[in-house]
Amino acid sequence: MSRTALRKFDGVCYFKIMNTFNLSRNFFNWCFENPGKINPNHVAIYFFCVDLNNKLGWKEEFGLASYYCMEAIGINKHQTFIKYLNDLIDYGFIKLVQKAKNQYVSNIISLQSAMPKNGKALDKANMWHEVKHEVKHARGKVAIDKQVNKQTIKQINNNFEVFWDMYDKKVGDKNKIALKFDKLSQTEINLIFEHVPKYIKSQPDKKFRKNPETYLNNKSWLDEIILPNSKSIKKYKGTIDDNHF
Repeated sequence: MSRTALRKFDGVCYFKIMNTFNLSRNFFNWCFENPGKINPNHVAIYFFCVDLNNKLGWKEEFGLASYYCMEAIGINKHQTFIKYLNDLIDYGFIKLVQKAKNQYVSNIISLQSAMPKNGKALDKANMWHEVKHEVKHARGKVAIDKQVNKQTIKQINNNFEVFWDMYDKKVGDKNKIALKFDKLSQTEINLIFEHVPKYIKSQPDKKFRKNPETYLNNKSWLDEIILPNSKSIKKYKGTIDDNHF
């Protein structure tokens, strides 16, 4: 493959990754703000549509065959499928361009990008709330490979800023420490966010607290914490709570 073709190929792949990432990010931001309206069937239908459009090369409008989607996601009743599809249309994630005459003819749809009511991604406070919630309910979660793009870099930086503010001992080269943090797996980050509040409670005077770079270098999030006049707090391995999802 020539360099020109390779650059074009890379550009198309990057576009597809970013398009999928942005649709996913906006969708789950909306879900976070509207927990009473979302159902697993909404998620299944929407991401089936995203995957289908990705395979088609990201068309403005494309056909969605009801029976094909129903078979893929495990919905048996056509009226059930239509109910959740109509919800996604009402919520602004899908635009119905042309209605199918029956379940064996494709609806013509277009993917939209509904945004949260505040028009922006979750702020630091909401993100920290999500981190704590995830750590509480998903201690057994495995590491997830990080996609290298501008959005994930921004997310990594956000995670570090939360750690930096939460640890509250701002000494050392911040950029150097951020680079170390960047190399951590998602599992390690989850453990850090679980460990740091307990560590701070055990060392309320920050002058006796390890420097943040030392904390990361020594993997101190694995250390046992002994609070004054209390039994030691030990880590345990658990399974993901199904009710969390």
